[in-house]
Amino acid sequence: MQTRRLGRSGLEVPGLCLGTMTFGFQVDEATSVDILDAAFEAGLIFLDTADAYPLGGSLETIGETERIIGRWMTQRSNRDRIILATKCWAPTRPGPNAFGLSRQHIIESIEASLTRLQTDYVDLYQAHAFDPRVSIDETLRAFDDLVRDGKVRYIGCSNYPAWRLGQATARADQLGLTRYASLQPRYNLLYRDIETELLPLVRAEGLGVLVYNPLAGGLLSGKYRKGQAPQDDTRFTLGSAAGRYQERYWHDAQFDAVETLRAVCTTREIDMVSLAVAWVLKQPGITSAIIGASHVDQLAANLAAWEVEFDDELDQACDALWWTLPRQPVIEGYR
Repeated sequence: MQTRRLGRSGLEVPGLCLGTMTFGFQVDEATSVDILDAAFEAGLIFLDTADAYPLGGSLETIGETERIIGRWMTQRSNRDRIILATKCWAPTRPGPNAFGLSRQHIIESIEASLTRLQTDYVDLYQAHAFDPRVSIDETLRAFDDLVRDGKVRYIGCSNYPAWRLGQATARADQLGLTRYASLQPRYNLLYRDIETELLPLVRAEGLGVLVYNPLAGGLLSGKYRKGQAPQDDTRFTLGSAAGRYQERYWHDAQFDAVETLRAVCTTREIDMVSLAVAWVLKQPGITSAIIGASHVDQLAANLAAWEVEFDDELDQACDALWWTLPRQPVIEGYR
């Protein structure tokens, strides 16, 4: 497994990261453990989760993904060989102060995550989204305290617009606080909005980039066809997340782009999953692609991304997909 440095930090991480957001809802615990075992054996030791996972669940299922990972690490006695990333921001209980990036919620969230994960620290603790209600100073000071207390090694953020990320890096420097080491944005062949401002900013500021949705929720796997209804037990029908994923990708223009990509892959005898992940990994400034699996056998095509070789013709074919899609308005907040 190829490793890359997380921005200008000293942390080396694998170029592929195992996303676990479906563990405990779409994927049961037994299958989750099988996937974790297979990933670990393949050198996929970088795990990404969040306190609010599993995706598509409810307040009753919150935290189950972290519990599964915690039990697995304890049973395998492998915590010291795992690079573990989790997040806070989303609502985790009823009542006030139950979401966002206030000091109150951040401290409450890390304590709960550490308990569920059965560990005394996480390698990377990330703001799951930005919180316009809370001063960035308060958020950064709370994160800095966690680093100084040894409960968190590095901090990062996800779904930040460029203006908030720029503000956060500037204030951290001005106040002498721990900086965000990484950004976790959505990015794939069908969604490249981050190239305009976010990627130039993170390259200039020396942040690592951990990309989620490299397969566009599975659309870039080629298993869906235009005109069909979303299949059960997929991101597009998954509980409370179904509407979000359909809004992102379930459109005729995206299906047409996938069919174009399918023809390219067929001609070159390249797996569509491998190509989609490989394309993300070769983009300037990208540290790692967060891949997911609902079955063990789905890992192979993701891991094979390292074997894809690009030439000018393939680069141009991949690039052309984006320019066939209609432009969408930028939505601040959850991106």
